[in-house]
Amino acid sequence: MNVFGVDIGGSGIKGAPADLDRGELAQERHKVLTPQPSEPKAVVKAVQEVVGHFDWKGPVGLTFPGVVVDGHTRTAANVDKGWVDLDAASLFQEALGLPVAVVNDADAAGLAEVAYGAGKGRKGVVLLLTLGTGIGSALFIDGRLVPNTELGHLELHGKDAERHASSAAKEHHDWSWSEWAERLDDYFGMVEALFSPQLIIIGGGVSRKADKFLPLLKPLRAEIVPAELQNDAGIVGAAMAASKLG
Repeated sequence: MNVFGVDIGGSGIKGAPADLDRGELAQERHKVLTPQPSEPKAVVKAVQEVVGHFDWKGPVGLTFPGVVVDGHTRTAANVDKGWVDLDAASLFQEALGLPVAVVNDADAAGLAEVAYGAGKGRKGVVLLLTLGTGIGSALFIDGRLVPNTELGHLELHGKDAERHASSAAKEHHDWSWSEWAERLDDYFGMVEALFSPQLIIIGGGVSRKADKFLPLLKPLRAEIVPAELQNDAGIVGAAMAASKLG
């Protein structure tokens, strides 16, 4: 079964039909840059472009980089503040003329990894962390999602952890892989102390380069692995959310 997924990020918006029988993209994804400023009307127009590229007719799942409750976007750390407390599901549904589901971006990636990827069949506490423009998180207990954890906003050294350890922070400060790994050690040590996960899955675009930094990390009790679906996980997870629409 193919369902359309769109992954809205702080820097790019990408989408494609996803094959939910196989847990992978059914076609090559189409990507556009996230508008700057990323106000709702501009992002909706970009999503229309992505969906229209495939002439898609059917349910659409969309991720959002912030807390999402019943289709309403409650926070907007890395996008325009106009998203705060917005009925995003209705906005997208009206613009696309299609049934729409909206879900937190890291939660979507986690759902895909637990269903098809590195977290498949794993019991206990599993934590997916997406390292990108910010740090997203998805927490699972025996395969069940605890939504909207937003662990990138935990305080670390007096500021949001994502400002200390995201891949965007690495690029901004031009840190070497080893310098970045030291900052990741601080962050991963903190989340392990708080949640005692058995497995930590590293997602986001930087997961393609996991061999550059995972071997540099200090050992934890938790096993740390890269996401198997890599940067397609958000699209697949968004499609999974849309597949549940009536």
